[in-house]
Amino acid sequence: MAPAGSSGEVTVAMATPLIPTPLILTPGDPAGIGAEITLKAHQAGEGGFAIIEDPRRLATLADRLSIDAKLRIIDTPGDISIEDDHLPVIPLEWPQAPCAGTADPRNAPTVIESVRRAATWARDGSAAAMVTNPVNKAVLQEAGFAHPGHTEFLATLSAPHDGAPAMMLACDELRVVPVTIHMALRDVPDALTGDDIVSKGMLLAESLRRDFSCANPRIAVCGLNPHAGENGQFGDEDDQVIAPAVARLQAAGIRAFGPVSADTLFHRRARETYDGVLGMYHDQVLIPIKTLDFDGGVNVTLGLDFIRTSPDHGTAFDIAGTGTAQAGSLIAALRMARLMATNRHAGS
Repeated sequence: MAPAGSSGEVTVAMATPLIPTPLILTPGDPAGIGAEITLKAHQAGEGGFAIIEDPRRLATLADRLSIDAKLRIIDTPGDISIEDDHLPVIPLEWPQAPCAGTADPRNAPTVIESVRRAATWARDGSAAAMVTNPVNKAVLQEAGFAHPGHTEFLATLSAPHDGAPAMMLACDELRVVPVTIHMALRDVPDALTGDDIVSKGMLLAESLRRDFSCANPRIAVCGLNPHAGENGQFGDEDDQVIAPAVARLQAAGIRAFGPVSADTLFHRRARETYDGVLGMYHDQVLIPIKTLDFDGGVNVTLGLDFIRTSPDHGTAFDIAGTGTAQAGSLIAALRMARLMATNRHAGS
């Protein structure tokens, strides 16, 4: 199969009416499952997005996976046709031919540049939002990447914002933000500060209002220790750090409450009492959301001056190229980016 033609040539079809603000999708690590889940999302009927990728690689993969994908080469996100069942592709060339399951640091600069291009389009309004396929942090850093991951890099491409960047994990039933993210559990108590809790709580409240149409959001704040410290019996961080931060959020007009024991916060009736959760560390809030909706969870970066979502999973090198990858989280990320963009436009 050849993109947008039967003669083996890559062609550009004649222009048709355009979607003003489509989504732009990055390729992620080409040794992972990004290309596969992109094709599967398109096959499932998702539209209104373009991917930055090598169109011939996509065409070859689609043939091998028996996915009927018609590709259309475009130059910018604004070239997406509104009445078109093609998958729009903004072409790139990989320095090294990608090998499924085996990452090559020589492709890392192209991965990084695709993220930079997508962020530029999302910032200037050419795209309504950017959605990022998964990358491998170790491979990027081996190639000299100076950031822990996507989130921190994207923050350098955005205007400064207090508390940014912050990671939200979201699905239909739950939205959570951890105050600390990728660090050893033993380091969390010393890393927690009242200022961080307040700034990330304010980012969460702002996003719930602007992106999810929650006019006056309620935010549950997790305690750090079992039973939220139980009056100092199991540590004093809940009383000395978290509770004062909750009071500061309340004084700023945010409907925050806590610290609340995390072991009673995530069952169905408890979830009816809040609109978002501020957790103290990674697993405290990511385990509940991945248990509730493993395939539908979306990673949202808060504190940027553009919208960025991502599937809530990694590159899956172990299954790359097997045809078994599930596209559910990418589809959810595309839909959430579209919802957020719609809500921001409605509120502007």
